[in-house]
Amino acid sequence: MTYPAPILIAGPTASGKSALALSLAERLGGIVINADAMQVYRELRVLTARPSEDDERRAPHRLYGHVPGREAYSAARYATEARATIAEAEAAGRIPIVVGGTGLYFKALVEGLSPVPSIPESIRAHWRARASEEGAAALHEMLKARDPEMAARLLPTDPQRIVRALEVLDATGISLARWQEQPGEPVVAVREGHAIVVSPERDELRRRCDARFDAMMDAGALDEVRALLDQKLSPELPVMRALGVKPLAELLVGRLDLEAAAEAAKAETRQYAKRQLTWLRRNMITWKWIDTQETESFAASLVDFIKSKA
Repeated sequence: MTYPAPILIAGPTASGKSALALSLAERLGGIVINADAMQVYRELRVLTARPSEDDERRAPHRLYGHVPGREAYSAARYATEARATIAEAEAAGRIPIVVGGTGLYFKALVEGLSPVPSIPESIRAHWRARASEEGAAALHEMLKARDPEMAARLLPTDPQRIVRALEVLDATGISLARWQEQPGEPVVAVREGHAIVVSPERDELRRRCDARFDAMMDAGALDEVRALLDQKLSPELPVMRALGVKPLAELLVGRLDLEAAAEAAKAETRQYAKRQLTWLRRNMITWKWIDTQETESFAASLVDFIKSKA
């Protein structure tokens, strides 16, 4: 059976979007494809709420846990891998179901990314090391002197984007601002009814965020962070900024007790979910928005619709 378009499912953390994706994959013989920037990392299955081994037995999953934490995964690499994975699914007659909460990844899929050339690893490593040693604010001052337009777009507390601007400038001699003016090539077209945002009510989302962190702790999140810290990775790497890593690391070294670390991690997660929703409302207003409580009925109606068109 050949399907006309991928299904795209976005939503804030803990909204229930992954459960919807799995349900659709089981009913349609689909493949679940990750669109979450932290779920690509190998070391943090529990703390990033990556699909469980049981989930992976129920339906094929792609682009999950395939990147070691020592690497800095990028949206450009994601777009390349997602394009290939979607094409493979469609060639096999299986519907791709892309799910996640990273807005930039969905933007890469439906709008395309600016054609910035690949950055040599030596340049990337240089600026990551500088960020680790000198801090984001110092690098922001360097960027301000060399590329004031790009510096004005970035917060001095955003090391990942500051490093990105500096490495692009070093590697290409052209401001990232100029590269961003060039249109990219979309990977998929958004089809009506196939692009969904799962969005619980605010109080329900807060409750789900808190409950999920408690479940993560029961499932071994602290052991994951301990193993991650044993690698002595640069604090500027994306994996080290995953939700919950910092407060649990502070628990492990004795700077926080369990109650304080748990509350800090929950607060961090709730704030992140709020930012995700803000981004989604600005950028995905034309998508189909459903409440978490509606996912089962929505899945049934979407499955019926797709099968009727096949």
